[in-house]
Amino acid sequence: MTLLTKYSFLISFFVGVTFISSCATLTDDIQVETHQDPGINYSKYKTYAWAGSAQIVFDPVGQWEQPTLDTDEEVRFVVNRELRGHGLNQVENNPDLLVAFAAGVDTTTLELKENPDSDNKVPSNAPKAALAIALIDARSGYLVWLGHATGDAQQQQTIDNIRVRIDYAVSHIFKRYNE
Repeated sequence: MTLLTKYSFLISFFVGVTFISSCATLTDDIQVETHQDPGINYSKYKTYAWAGSAQIVFDPVGQWEQPTLDTDEEVRFVVNRELRGHGLNQVENNPDLLVAFAAGVDTTTLELKENPDSDNKVPSNAPKAALAIALIDARSGYLVWLGHATGDAQQQQTIDNIRVRIDYAVSHIFKRYNE
């Protein structure tokens, strides 16, 4: 192996490790929880439709939502992919399930973070963001499955970072669907 090949390999290796570790830290704050009725036979659900209009919190100055990205559509895209991956098909009429989601930022959340140089706890404003996805039995109107993800709200993220965070949250929400 030539010296140039060795250096190319090492550079590629470190760039790869840096990329992987940066992805890991990009989603480390996201926590996912799901709630489902163990008495329901989820395999009976074959179709779904979107219920009403889902929406991300109104953010006119783009402080929390990237103004050049349709976050609602990004969430719908990943939810559609995950539902199809679970064998559900989107239909216009007579769906088995209705899908709804809501997302928002709570800027009033206050957390205590420890100062490593002191024994005192120092309050700091730590806005939280949440995404909730609900599956509703279309015939009965009852909620049959709910998943949600929470994480730290991050101002002015790049479009790629937002997409990574949405993909991570939605795909992890649906990991436990139909278990």
